[in-house]
Amino acid sequence: MILRKIQPGSCRAWLSRVSLRQELCFFSSVPPQPVPPLAQTLQGYLRALEPMLPPEELSHTRRMVQEFGRPGGLGAKLQEGLERRARHTKNWISPWWVQWAYLESRQPLPVHSSPAISLPRRDFNDWRSQLIFASKLIAAVLDFKAKINTIPGPKHDYIAHHGRSRRSPTHITVVRNYQFFQLDVYNSDGSRMTESQIHGQLLRIRSQSWKTDKEPMGILTSEHRHTWGQAYNRLLRDKLNKESVRLIETGLFSLCLDSPVMRISDEKYASRKAAQVLHGGGTFSNSGNRWFDKTLQFVVGEDGSWGLLYEQAIAEGPPIATLLDHILDYCEKPDPKRAPLVPLPMPKKLYFHIDRDIKRDIEHAKQNLDILINDLDVNVFNFKRFGKDLPKQHKMSPNSFFQVALQLAYYRVHNEVCAACDIVSLRMFRGGRTEYVRSPTNQTLQFIHAFDDPSVSREAKLQLFREAVDAYAALTDQAVKGHGTDRHLLGLKLQAIEEGLSIPKVFMDTAYGLATHWKLRTGQVPANTDSVMCFGPLVPDGYAICYNPQADHVHFSITAFNCCEETHAETLAVTLKDTLCQLQELLQPTV
Repeated sequence: MILRKIQPGSCRAWLSRVSLRQELCFFSSVPPQPVPPLAQTLQGYLRALEPMLPPEELSHTRRMVQEFGRPGGLGAKLQEGLERRARHTKNWISPWWVQWAYLESRQPLPVHSSPAISLPRRDFNDWRSQLIFASKLIAAVLDFKAKINTIPGPKHDYIAHHGRSRRSPTHITVVRNYQFFQLDVYNSDGSRMTESQIHGQLLRIRSQSWKTDKEPMGILTSEHRHTWGQAYNRLLRDKLNKESVRLIETGLFSLCLDSPVMRISDEKYASRKAAQVLHGGGTFSNSGNRWFDKTLQFVVGEDGSWGLLYEQAIAEGPPIATLLDHILDYCEKPDPKRAPLVPLPMPKKLYFHIDRDIKRDIEHAKQNLDILINDLDVNVFNFKRFGKDLPKQHKMSPNSFFQVALQLAYYRVHNEVCAACDIVSLRMFRGGRTEYVRSPTNQTLQFIHAFDDPSVSREAKLQLFREAVDAYAALTDQAVKGHGTDRHLLGLKLQAIEEGLSIPKVFMDTAYGLATHWKLRTGQVPANTDSVMCFGPLVPDGYAICYNPQADHVHFSITAFNCCEETHAETLAVTLKDTLCQLQELLQPTV
């Protein structure tokens, strides 16, 4: 891992997020990410605006885009700059994207940035089984060898990797009842501890963490990044605090041993479980068991709930999915190693000196986090009527099928289409991160208008549906090959800034604001198990929707903000279920 030091202005901040290494090695055979042709991107941008803009506004924007893209114009000059950048860098957009999308964001990490993955509930209901499973989980992650860190600051965040230091970390952080412990997970000879050794150490940690009347230090990391950056500087003035924070930051990952999720009904338990992993459930629940700057935080509750919370400045979904697949596979196997008969040192409890200023910071953070958590509406459900096999049987892309269904459901709730982004991976390219596939398309809009029109025949609706699905599949294929629209547009804008130019008018146009106001933030996160990812909306009046399609069912999570009177996660969930059933009827009529 790498440590990067940055001093923004006169205020120096050293905050870290431990994160999963995105690339374990680099192969020169991996192709570079292409810079798409300028004309292609501008045409794609205009096509994306057509379903959302009235004709007169579209004409205005079209003239502006044509002026930007004319031969020898500003767009051509910026395009040349991007192509030059691509020749001399590992990836022409990824560093900018990480800086712009993650490190410069001042929003709190919980809800706004860090995704959570809720895994199927384990078959236990007490602390004994919790610790046995947690021991297995730790051993599985150590087996996978994932270690990386990042650092936030008052103006923007930085990346810090501790694995390439002179002495690599050999410990993890375990949190229970708001209390942090350093747990060494390697023996003195360098071998990793066995599950039975880890289990014995977790028992020791439990015996030292009975009381919950401790100050929830981890709550500080949930703050607005500027606020946390200032609190961090105050915290590190004290030598004891500085050492405790250092041990948390340099640990390989965190394990959060949570109290049970409040269970109201089986129907709502899945939503509560996902929310618990995402933000801890609030300051009277398990939020004090988090250190949100750590990219890898594994959550194991006494009730069998478990999952993973990760900070995504370094890692996107695919490597996390690989890690989880490894864990699930490992947990099915017996521990192959015998525990050596050597005494182990007591896990080190981390202490903090809390003065009046830090106490005030904690109280403010508690209030702000509870407000954020109470504002988030989470709805997780398992749609059991069909899964990805249904669209496959009809020779349709499953992801494109569900994307068109989401647009139709949104239209039925809000009587409009909206800018939606679907996240796809560009890891096939050197240093590649992600691209957006945007909707709706013209074909989707035509299908939406026809679907609830009784004068349109079933055959016509089915044809329009196929065209909408195929159009979205074509956009996805284009994006996966590095010819998406949105990262290129962002690159052109940032290239202008890099050259000291004014931001081009095309990016100041109201149409661009509409096109990038993502009311639907979506993501297909396929996995080999019944997991579901959960994260917050990108905009106050939007939704975030994740789905994990299995062969005969689909897990969905929908989030919205309660502060917006127009959005409601449960309403959209009910509408989506009904829409999916009607699409099944369209494909396979029962009468």
